Amino acid sequence: MLPLQELIHRLEEGAGRRWILMTMGILVAITMVTVYDTREFRNLGTVEGMDAAQLARNLADGKGYTTDFVRPVSMWLLKQKATDGGTKAPGPDVYRLRGAHPDLANPPVYPLLLAAWMKVIPFHHPIASPTGFWIYQPDLMIAFLNQLCFLGAAVLVYFLGRRVFDPSVGWVSAIVFFCTEEFWRYSVSGLPTLLMLVIFLGTILMLVRLEEGVRGEQKGPGWVLMMAGLAGLLIGLGALTRYSFGWLILPVVGYLLLFLGPQRILAAVVAVVVFLAVLSPWVARNYSVSGTLFGIGGYALAADAGVSSRKVEASLDPSEDLKKFGFQGVRIKLVSNLTTIVRDELPKLGGSWVTGLFLAGLLIPFRSQTLGRLRVLVLMCLAVLMVVQALGKTHLSSEGSQQSSENVLALATPVVFIFGVGMFFILLEQLRLTTVQGRLLVIVAFVVLVSAPMILTLLPPRTVPHVYPPYYPPVIQQTSGWVAENELMMSDIPEAVAWYGRRHCVGFTWDLEKHFYEINDFHRPIAALYLTPVTMDGKLLSQMLGPETRAWGLFLLESLIRREVHARFPLRVAAPGFFPDRLSDQLFLTDRERWAGRSR
Repeated sequence: MLPLQELIHRLEEGAGRRWILMTMGILVAITMVTVYDTREFRNLGTVEGMDAAQLARNLADGKGYTTDFVRPVSMWLLKQKATDGGTKAPGPDVYRLRGAHPDLANPPVYPLLLAAWMKVIPFHHPIASPTGFWIYQPDLMIAFLNQLCFLGAAVLVYFLGRRVFDPSVGWVSAIVFFCTEEFWRYSVSGLPTLLMLVIFLGTILMLVRLEEGVRGEQKGPGWVLMMAGLAGLLIGLGALTRYSFGWLILPVVGYLLLFLGPQRILAAVVAVVVFLAVLSPWVARNYSVSGTLFGIGGYALAADAGVSSRKVEASLDPSEDLKKFGFQGVRIKLVSNLTTIVRDELPKLGGSWVTGLFLAGLLIPFRSQTLGRLRVLVLMCLAVLMVVQALGKTHLSSEGSQQSSENVLALATPVVFIFGVGMFFILLEQLRLTTVQGRLLVIVAFVVLVSAPMILTLLPPRTVPHVYPPYYPPVIQQTSGWVAENELMMSDIPEAVAWYGRRHCVGFTWDLEKHFYEINDFHRPIAALYLTPVTMDGKLLSQMLGPETRAWGLFLLESLIRREVHARFPLRVAAPGFFPDRLSDQLFLTDRERWAGRSR
């Protein structure tokens, strides 16, 4: 048994102190998660989050990489591939929605991680009591997984800050990052952003260690090439989480070429080769299924560059619209979105003014070569991410105030925080505080001030955990339950019908006369049409009565005025309590009465 004095020493200075700090950190993290989820949790409110969740559930259920959320444009891609021929081309049953529909929108890493999580953690999908509904349990379980990634990212921020500055900067940077309200919102969004943060921070740590090993001549060529290969592996995994992440291979290669001395060329080649080796099998899969390298994601560049991304996604044949895509549209999109990024987003990354300290710190030379070189890497990453975000922006980034994984600038935010906190400590030294208590008081005041948005968010009133409009899980499950599992629905929230309702659902088509009837008559009969405030509260002139959506607009107006559905439309039976049976912001039409007397 250890003497009391030695035990006290170990608790104060040795390994015991680390265990105490680790235990306190875990308890604080659990408390934060509990408080935030109790007060601010909301059911999934992003298209990407629900899309990934339903895809992961299919994987967990053994259905393969198939989706219940069918975008009309994916039907077009599969048809193009089938008509082009080839032994591996999908048959007509696939693009006609008569078989399992392969997913062409999501890279595989995040859905696979979610599927593994669903295998480990019990997910209860049916809503037991719609009248007393408050939180959808599977959404909360997904939030827990992302919050584990959040905690892992905070730990990596600590280790990176400690390595390039000192333990004080590491601790404060991790606390500032963990108390940033924007990342807590990502944690309950269902998006892969926090997983990408873990991958990005792991890559940065690896590159820092690689540069230090080469500069100190402590490591041999084999170790250097192994580390370069691991960096390429991580960037490849990030690209398989979100395709735009893959562009970070450019600053990684630039960093290797600039700072790795005689081995720089070989290390850069190894990183690129490993990156391509990781990415290639999935790209080959996409090409064999759809004839495109990145599926639907490949059209992000064309989105809003002379082409409406929403229209392309909702069209059974967007070829005429895609012909409008050209250099002029890309140039306008790049300049317009870059202007917004530089003016509004870059100065306040993460919603924190710590970014201002980072920008001010750009004028200060560092004695540490590691810091100077890491700053160059961060600036290269920021430059690449700004261009990627500007060119990859689609309608997903402009749908309300929800988070979007298209905000790739968020990936650089934790490293920016580390430099900002480092700048704070440099300024703190100028105060020449003579007491430890005074120094600690200033640090605490800094952390509280930076964390003020998070603190204010947790104050009353409590957030209602329903992202309505348009998502209310009980109603979505109720309406989906009126349709058999082997039948097809159409909705303006197909991602929610697929996730909450567990039904095959095709996205609301852009054109009624052409696309709706083509799907219904030649592909697969549509058993029900479910519309929400996304459409019902849309702008009448600009959206519903536009030159190409006019047929849908007139259909809804006629239904409103006459309180009945047009005789030609195949779905003429309205559910009780829904429009047009009753004035409502939701519409549910089907071919026959399916609810057996039940009402909304």
